[in-house]
Amino acid sequence: MKILITGANGMLGSDLQEVLVDYDVIATGSKDLDITDYDVVMNKFNEFEPDFVINSAAYTAVDDCENHFDNAYAVNAIGPKNLAIACNERDIPLVHISTDYVFNGEKRTPLVEDDEIGPKSAYGKTKLAGEEFICENMEKYFILRTAWLYGYYGNNFVKTMLSLAENHDEVSVVYDQIGSPTFTRDLSLAICELVKYYELNKEDSSKYGIYHLTNSAECSWYEFTKYFYKLANLDTKVNPVTTEEFPRPAPRPHYSVLSNEKWINAGFKPMRDYKEAVKDYLDIILK
Repeated sequence: MKILITGANGMLGSDLQEVLVDYDVIATGSKDLDITDYDVVMNKFNEFEPDFVINSAAYTAVDDCENHFDNAYAVNAIGPKNLAIACNERDIPLVHISTDYVFNGEKRTPLVEDDEIGPKSAYGKTKLAGEEFICENMEKYFILRTAWLYGYYGNNFVKTMLSLAENHDEVSVVYDQIGSPTFTRDLSLAICELVKYYELNKEDSSKYGIYHLTNSAECSWYEFTKYFYKLANLDTKVNPVTTEEFPRPAPRPHYSVLSNEKWINAGFKPMRDYKEAVKDYLDIILK
């Protein structure tokens, strides 16, 4: 089976290439496949002839999106729309990576897929538009909402905080934003499971839809930092601060824990606790 991955040079895309080694993978970055250009997408699909598509391309600079809405909209909304149209024409599935930012963050219990949406940031609004375009233009889709990603490739929160600890005796981290840190390698393995299921059950249309998919359990950014600092044997002091004390251009959800119940009820393997995942991650990057 031939699998096309967009955003293949990113944090998740890089992991996907490593876990999908049993397949014929076509790994594309923005220079290889500009998903914002409809004609380019259609031509490349005719050239590549994929059987399955995973869209991990995204404009993920959350604060930057506030001042570059058009660019973010092109990548996060128009790009998925073009991919959906192309996939629909070939009658093949699309896995699309979305985000907890499509919600307003005001709920205080784990979010399920049909909870009321209401993105407050430009990033969340463009990602929601991408979801809507996919739903309007095809039926064979898996929209996977995830959150708080970190991984081996590229920059992320864990790497940033470890770097800060090298030169600071103390750091300040928000304690009133709650979510589920998610290791991109674990997310990639879950997507691989989805690919394998499709390969064996191509006529089964019951699994298509929107899913929430993160490592399990929840914490604040402050608790998360305290935990992996301890694992890394760092004695840097972590000071809890409020979101208001640490203002950013884009508003963040105060609570964005995603319930994975639908994913599990569909028969897929639950993702492990974030504490186990970050421990394995640190064991690799700190060597």
